[in-house]
Amino acid sequence: MLTKNQHYTVTIDGMTSEGMGVARIDGRAVFVKNALRGEKCEILILKVGKNGVWAKCLNVIEPAPGRIEPDCQHFGKCGGCDFRHMSYETEREEKLRRVNDAFERIGGLELRAKEILGGESTQSYRNKAQYPVAGDPPQCGFYRARTHDLIPARRCLLQTKLSDDLAAEVIKWMGQYNIPAYDESAHSGMVRHIYIRTAFGTGQIMVCVVAAANSLPHSNELVDMLKGVCPDLTTVVLAVNKKPGNVILGDTFINLCGPGYIEDILMGLRFRLSPASFYQINRDQTHRLYAKAIEYADLHEGDTVLDLYCGIGTITLSMAAKAGQVIGAEIVPSAVENARQNAEANGIENARFILADAGQAAKQLAAEGLRPNVITLDPPRKGLSQDVIDAVSEMSPTRVVYVSCDPATLARDLKLLSEKGYVATEATAVDMFPRCAHVESVVKLIHSDINS
Repeated sequence: MLTKNQHYTVTIDGMTSEGMGVARIDGRAVFVKNALRGEKCEILILKVGKNGVWAKCLNVIEPAPGRIEPDCQHFGKCGGCDFRHMSYETEREEKLRRVNDAFERIGGLELRAKEILGGESTQSYRNKAQYPVAGDPPQCGFYRARTHDLIPARRCLLQTKLSDDLAAEVIKWMGQYNIPAYDESAHSGMVRHIYIRTAFGTGQIMVCVVAAANSLPHSNELVDMLKGVCPDLTTVVLAVNKKPGNVILGDTFINLCGPGYIEDILMGLRFRLSPASFYQINRDQTHRLYAKAIEYADLHEGDTVLDLYCGIGTITLSMAAKAGQVIGAEIVPSAVENARQNAEANGIENARFILADAGQAAKQLAAEGLRPNVITLDPPRKGLSQDVIDAVSEMSPTRVVYVSCDPATLARDLKLLSEKGYVATEATAVDMFPRCAHVESVVKLIHSDINS
């Protein structure tokens, strides 16, 4: 029987979706952090549970060819990167394997993604940085995985150096003017997070201070200090969040400097981003992801496209030039407002946006008699609800393009859509988050009645 603190020598024969190595002892799966497929390791059992066993790698006896020395001092401590101990080629291989394993095991599908589109850069690609703030004196950094233990970090290799410098300046301002960090246990204090968005296409930058207060003392001094670091800073915003819990942004935003939004250029179009608007993290890879989605949509003049979970309209508007009309649906009011503004700013007149969740919007449009030729789906990690799948089926588009950030829920939903007559014919994996475990996929589905 496996028990805590036992030592074993094991061979790693698999990887989890979170990048942990998997070995087997007496038929039980043992999850080993920072171990790679094919390695022989000496491990220490840390926890024995009903659903698995967790262990620490004490020594890599026979390293895998893809093992490298991590280039970040915080790797293994903060909950950010998962794959800094392996080559980028090995990382891409593991991510592609994960997508295809999900298609086979969860979806029961013959579909396979033939390639993964890797990032040209694995450093400083994030256009959004979120730094939790804690302690006395205040510090910012990142949480240890699955905890709210702050790991102070002055430099993160996934963020731009300017984002790190601006976050450090907020901490300096807090110390200079005795602005306390928020204490989660006591529900006291003020600053909770520092949230920074960078528009790589335009160079515009937003700094958003998330605080449990309706105003910030010495806010003018904060703006001056931030502009000392970045003279071209576009806007500074206070996000008011007094509610306990893990949600970072609140519902109230107060402009301290500038218009309260930034604009970026994506797929040749200009997009307005407010603090709460969803926008893909990696701009360069988003170009590749959306280009593949447009290819799979196979648009023709006069086609009607329905884009569910449209956010600020990035996919919707990117498809407008090749379609007769495009309709986006989104539940976040500020995102819908931004989407309408984005359509107007880009002179796109064949776009319409609906404020509703995906299921409600699909039912509403079905009731209006709308029969789109193409439906695009880009849901959150939990995937599609049954009412969305039912509504898509009722509208009977000839083609469905599914963009997913979770291979498991994607495979589950593809199986459910297959029961509605939709056959997944092509798939491509896209590495939107180099050095992190997440992987995106885009899939083309065609109704079984359609010959293509």
